[in-house]
Amino acid sequence: MPTVAVSQIKYGERLGDNVTTKMGNILFHKGRVIQERELEILRAFLIPSVYIESMNSNEVEQESEEPKVKEVEAVHPFYAEYQNMVKLLKRVFLLANGGQPLPILEIRTGLEALIRHIDAYKVLTFTPKNRNLHEYIYHKSILVSLTSYSLARWAGLPQKDLLQIAMAGLLHDIGTSKVDRTLIEKKSPLTAAEMDEIRHHTLIGYQILKNMSGINEGVKLTALQHHEREDGSGYPLGVKSDKIHMYAKIVAIADIYNAMTNERYYKSALSPYVVLEQLLNESFGKVDPTLVQVFMNKSTQISNGTLVKLSDNRVGEIVFSDRSHPTRPWVNINGTIVNLTVERNLFIQDVIGHI
Repeated sequence: MPTVAVSQIKYGERLGDNVTTKMGNILFHKGRVIQERELEILRAFLIPSVYIESMNSNEVEQESEEPKVKEVEAVHPFYAEYQNMVKLLKRVFLLANGGQPLPILEIRTGLEALIRHIDAYKVLTFTPKNRNLHEYIYHKSILVSLTSYSLARWAGLPQKDLLQIAMAGLLHDIGTSKVDRTLIEKKSPLTAAEMDEIRHHTLIGYQILKNMSGINEGVKLTALQHHEREDGSGYPLGVKSDKIHMYAKIVAIADIYNAMTNERYYKSALSPYVVLEQLLNESFGKVDPTLVQVFMNKSTQISNGTLVKLSDNRVGEIVFSDRSHPTRPWVNINGTIVNLTVERNLFIQDVIGHI
């Protein structure tokens, strides 16, 4: 079993033994296949070399005689249902653009199938597979739906409301189906006139949904109100907190979070932790602060031992989370504890996974 310098490892090679950190924690288990992410972590933890599995001569001979059957990676049901929902939403947006009735029963059935596997959805770390910017609006709609469902459940809303809130999140941007696509995909700043046209999607969305059966009034009002703000500074009507439906309050938070943590045509994605801090700092007067606090506390319940990358590109392990500062845990980097509540110039850039 050869020892190979980390700098010489090739993608696809398999570890022949466990890899441990200087503190004695297992970083990777024997058999782990090395890809770009694994190499990045090995370098971050200053691992000089590792054992790599080697095939014996019989294995090499056998492989040369018989072509290897490519292993088919099992797809988790959540990802399969997610892709089904992307396909369905593309059709739904086309129907809405053409003024056709929406297949509410089919949408509901697809959403129920997706939510059945909601435990696979982690707000801070989930990334859709094979996503491209041209499909941004469909992915964001699904992510807002899943985030809204999660937040509603965390906030203790009645069971009867949960699926309707997920529907509200899924269809909140349906009005954009009738907005000029070039405006949605524009990379430079929008003019005042273009911004007005974009903002009109809230009124359009309500018009599309208002006479549809199978969804309740909260779903319809969410399309209208998800850009309204607690202090009345939102649009389209500038209503204040007491006039904003609870569904819209929840979807507003999910919408802001997912818009900022996903790459857009005109703006790069931000760290989920940075977005959570911004939401908390800016929530008073804008979005419901109680819901923001619930969202922050629940979404950041990441266990000790989770690997994270800091804003200075160092990788470390979460060893303690202070619930009064949920976005700023203590991180062990090669034996040095970085307390993010003290070192405010640093933040968690990315959650890599659990060692």
